[in-house]
Amino acid sequence: MEMKTAHVAGQQQAQPFVGRPMRRIEDASLLTGRGQYGDDVGVKPGTLHAAIVRSPHAHAVLNGIDSSRAEALPGVRAVLTGRDLAAWSKPFVVGVKAPMEMWALAVDRVRYAGEPVAVIVADTRYLAEDAADLLVVDYTQLDPVVSIESAIRPDAPILHEGHGSNIASDRSFRYGDPETAFANAPHTVELTVHYPRNSCTPIEGAVVVADYLSEEEGYDVASNFMGPFSLHTVMALALRVPGHKLRHRTFRDSGGSFGVKHAVFQYAVLMCLASRKAGAPVKWVEDRLEHLGGLTSSTNRLSTIRAAVQGDGRITALSYDQFDDVGGYLRAPEPATFYRMHGVLTGAYAIPNLAVRNRVVLTNKTPAGLVRGFGGPQVYFQLERLMQRIAVELGLEQLEVYRRNFIPADAFPYQAAAGALIDSGNYQRALELMQDEGGLAALYEKRKRTRAEGRLYGIGFAAIVEPSISNMGYITTVLPKEARAKAGPKNGAIASASVAIDPLGGINVTIASAPAGQGHRTVCAQVVADVLGVDPDQVAVNVEFDTQKDAWSVAAGNYSSRFAGAVAGTVHLAACKIRDKLALVAAPQLGVAPVDVVFAGGKVHAKGEPSRSLPFLRMAASPHWAPGLLPEGVEPGLRETAFWTAPQLGAPDEQDRVNTSAAYGFAFDVCGVEIDRHTGRVTIDKYVTTHDAGKILNPALADGQIRGAFAQGLGAALMEEFRYGEDGSFQSGTFADYLVPTTCEVPEPQIIHMETPSPFTPLGAKGLGEGNNMSTPPCIGNAVADALGLKDVELPLTPSKVVDLIGADEPPPSPAVRQAPAAPAPATAGGGKGGKALAARGEVLLDAPPEAVFRVLLDPVALAKVIPGCNALEPAGEHRYRADVSVGVGMIKARYAAEVALSELDPPRSLRLAGSGLSAVGSARGSGIVTLEPSNGGTLLRYDYAAEVSGKVAAVGSRMLEGAAKIVLNQLFEQLGREAGGKGAAVAAPSAKRGLLARILALFGVQR
Repeated sequence: MEMKTAHVAGQQQAQPFVGRPMRRIEDASLLTGRGQYGDDVGVKPGTLHAAIVRSPHAHAVLNGIDSSRAEALPGVRAVLTGRDLAAWSKPFVVGVKAPMEMWALAVDRVRYAGEPVAVIVADTRYLAEDAADLLVVDYTQLDPVVSIESAIRPDAPILHEGHGSNIASDRSFRYGDPETAFANAPHTVELTVHYPRNSCTPIEGAVVVADYLSEEEGYDVASNFMGPFSLHTVMALALRVPGHKLRHRTFRDSGGSFGVKHAVFQYAVLMCLASRKAGAPVKWVEDRLEHLGGLTSSTNRLSTIRAAVQGDGRITALSYDQFDDVGGYLRAPEPATFYRMHGVLTGAYAIPNLAVRNRVVLTNKTPAGLVRGFGGPQVYFQLERLMQRIAVELGLEQLEVYRRNFIPADAFPYQAAAGALIDSGNYQRALELMQDEGGLAALYEKRKRTRAEGRLYGIGFAAIVEPSISNMGYITTVLPKEARAKAGPKNGAIASASVAIDPLGGINVTIASAPAGQGHRTVCAQVVADVLGVDPDQVAVNVEFDTQKDAWSVAAGNYSSRFAGAVAGTVHLAACKIRDKLALVAAPQLGVAPVDVVFAGGKVHAKGEPSRSLPFLRMAASPHWAPGLLPEGVEPGLRETAFWTAPQLGAPDEQDRVNTSAAYGFAFDVCGVEIDRHTGRVTIDKYVTTHDAGKILNPALADGQIRGAFAQGLGAALMEEFRYGEDGSFQSGTFADYLVPTTCEVPEPQIIHMETPSPFTPLGAKGLGEGNNMSTPPCIGNAVADALGLKDVELPLTPSKVVDLIGADEPPPSPAVRQAPAAPAPATAGGGKGGKALAARGEVLLDAPPEAVFRVLLDPVALAKVIPGCNALEPAGEHRYRADVSVGVGMIKARYAAEVALSELDPPRSLRLAGSGLSAVGSARGSGIVTLEPSNGGTLLRYDYAAEVSGKVAAVGSRMLEGAAKIVLNQLFEQLGREAGGKGAAVAAPSAKRGLLARILALFGVQR
């Protein structure tokens, strides 16, 4: 696709390599299977493997763990539990002063389904997983809170009793005079917005290899998070060692992160402790279910946003009232999602007055954290939805509302109300480019024509400011100024890089950033090649990082779009330092002053006299071979390290103003969507995104980042959401239920570039890797709202949700399936709150009389033969049984201890079945009525059943459960007919409103 770039006045001409769309150096190894991902890297002989045992309950007291059977299994080397932690570690630090503790393992209570409670260390991962099934964990379940609304109720169960509230932080901010602005405004426009939990699902899960060396040497750990250095201090403090005794390394390649792998720091600490107990290195590789259910997610947000608006659409004040659900623990670096965007809450608009209230809420869900663009999607979905509502409610043209509110082009650098110093931009020009190059007039015409045909078509816009290079001090805005003063100021965004020359003139670069597919090696080679006048092929870039050998600081890493502005910029500074040193060496040989030495075309020559030159390789290598001939004042050695931080990044001031990032890009999007009024499917007809990321270092890589962020933003808009049951059970643990877009669903966006270089970064570059994850959800949301004429839309806009918005009736069920409405879910001991609600009614024809079928149900020997996977069944009282059942759904396999009770017996006509099952991977309970009616010499069996499942089984999702249930039901009915003396089930037409794992329980109370 051709890239169109608009050059803004004052822009520097592109250098020979920087600015070119060069092919990635990384691809040669990645595309031929020679990548060095975490699981590819060799480990020490004797390295053991870990499996993590996780809680199936969202909220429970952890009474104890019996590990004797697991430890007795051959090949198992250690079992780490909460009892071991106090001797070697302490809780992780949190971002607010609150009496709550999060350990690497649950110690006395579990607070989300999937929380680690033990680690099995064995010779192989297979043995470790087998041993995990033998662990017996004693829980006492507690009432959970799984929504913001329920967590903030006065009578809500408290997650951390020492804190006494589920609100971990409550801060209010005021900038300007918002009260007066609202009082004087002729219009007030307001929206209440829910932003869902979602994630980014990188191809590669988390990988940790940890080794406890000794008391003197500490720990050596490698992980595949792209910014572990920012959390190095958190890990060292948790391990109770000084920083130099925690050596942290990264792998060369990473199969994506998008921020979510920040949560691997908990597992790095956990594997360090497991290694210490086992006395050997330990390796852990996260599986997909663990990643989705146990690692992290974005915060879901409930917010009310209001705008004070003049008659012409100009906004004079904004008010945010926001709740962020961070899950069971306020895990570092949260509440970063709130405060990363704090300085720029007014977005791309010149709004002088601002009121904000931020409340951090704890619920029994997976701890939230960094997801691509963290904070941005939550802010911009509400702000950009509000911009559309202003235009609609005031009857104004949408683009005029943008023009009247955009920061003026001559106002940059612009100080936003809450403190962001927005470095450069021309938002009006971006709007013009979108109109001219994006074909907006044709889009308007298509909407008019399509609607005239009776179809649903809408156009949406979104304008976002994209922060990059986070100020390390922004997170302290959560603290009152008195607490900040006591703790000391925190600010800045230090980046570091080293450039060295070897004895043959080869150039080696080391950066304090771990790539996750962005093309670090390619861009850094371009930058250094320009400075030293060589070809990028002569530059080797090392992206493996080691805290004991390489230059770094707490801000080091690859997150918050740091690379282009901070990391590549610092590489440029380091290259300039070594170039200047080489100029001092070359100047006497060329007979010119050092300032007149030119590096170009692989040579070093005098300014204006290219014929008087030296080969770069020979000249650059000479200080290695003849250090005694160095000019006076030039120290030996050809390695230079540069550190950089933006001086504009200060600590929060007395009024809580903070410049949260060093640079701010801009994106302005428009899309046209068509909605099928019968299926609710939203189709992207056209998508145009206009970007200003300052100086573009490699256009091809820039477009790749934009396309990737667009795909993830589209997923957030139309598909992706983490769902939890009322009991806190996680219900989106596979890609069958947590849907992500594929190439079939992602259209090609039209990308338009413009450049307003940042005056604050070394190369004038800004970040752009997160922009469309922020802009695409509100852009699509606005288009759907436009198509349907609605005020409120809630993400994700799945077909079923859109059908409900349209108000269309569901199509009738197929006549081939006899189906009755689903029964209500049974009440539970936890105040009527259940796990995954599974309910079914159906019927099946058995080739045996009711009396024979009833006898089978009452005969434990015959019943054991009927239940699929039943290892043993023994009476436990009158019409009560205990069963041992081996079961599996997809990748979830375990042995269940089940209890079954038969009651309300009316032989041979009906009975009630109630049952429960418990295993290491979850639990289930259910109850229902089974009736038997004579039918043509056989029996028509009807069932009306409801049940709940929790833990891993609930996490596999309804689609997989439904498929497994159909197979199991067929087996069960056929066997029931045979045991009753017939030929099995002649007709099996079970029906379901939702997932049907409960069909096993529907007859025998056993989870399958």
